[in-house]
Parts: sequence; C-alpha cells; structure tokens
Amino acid sequence: MAGIRKLSRASDQRLAILRGQTTALIMNGKIVTTVARAKEISKIAEKLITQAVREKENFSSKEITVSKAKLDSKGKKVLISKTSKNGAKYDVVDREIKKKMVQVDSGSRLAARKGMSYWLYKGHDAEQNTVNPINHLFDEVAPRYAGRNGGYTRIIKLGTRRGDASEMAQIELV
Repeated sequence: MAGIRKLSRASDQRLAILRGQTTALIMNGKIVTTVARAKEISKIAEKLITQAVREKENFSSKEITVSKAKLDSKGKKVLISKTSKNGAKYDVVDREIKKKMVQVDSGSRLAARKGMSYWLYKGHDAEQNTVNPINHLFDEVAPRYAGRNGGYTRIIKLGTRRGDASEMAQIELV
C-alpha cells in the first residue's frame, strides 16, 4: 500500500511526530530517531526541499508605503491635538510615512509555501523569537542545494537503543 508507514500510532499522533521531526531536521540540520521514522522524514524533507529549490527565485520586489507611529525618547507615542468640524478637541497619534521594499511571491511560490505549512511547525529560537521554518527553508536551505538534483538527506544507522532495542538512525541534510 502506498503512502506513509503507520509507525504503530494513531494518525493524529503519527502526523504530529512526523511534522515535529521534519521541522527539527529543517531547522537544525540533523536529528536522531528510529530508522522507520527517519525513512518517512527523509521522504517528506526531500519533497519540501525540492519545492523550495524550484521556487526559490520566483518572486518580485515592490515598494510600498508604510505608516508608523512616531515615538518620543521614552518610547511612548507622540500625540497631536486636533479640532473636529463641530469644535471638539481630540488627540491623534502622530505618524511618519516611509517607503519600504517588500518581496511579493508569485502564485506557484505561494502555493508551495502553503503546502509546506502543513508539514512545518513554527518554533522559537534561544531568545524566544518566533522562527518560521518556511522562511529558513527558502532563505538558507534552498540556495545550498540549488545545483543538486535530489539526495538532500542522509540516513546513518547508529545501532540499537538500550531501552527497547529499536534500530536508531541519524538523519541529516547533506
């Protein structure tokens, strides 16, 4: 039967394990897990990296106008007093307007990002900043494999685990 191994888990647990370990592989470059899980993670990661390599330069740049509140020396918003048509006075936040270059994804790249979001969880780095693994995949991993046709992962068998004698393996990005 085609598809993914059952890994002796219910489907929700199995997908959660595969998603978590795939995210860890993309973010860290290598993980240690069982051989069966490593083979499944390898299939998933290969497809994700292939999509990222194919779509890595499929975007355009665009200049947009950004409005941002002005801040004083203490970091508080600067207020300006205004008068309405009927003579009532009220405060308005003073804003500064800037031009900013942003990246606009094409349709196929956007579809690839959406498909990747199924398999990759957002996480946090050491400073507790939110990290999007999809951006990491496009910005750091895909350029590394630009000239390569597949074979992005390597599985190295490590022997049996002491507790239950499961075959362990290290899966890493080549």
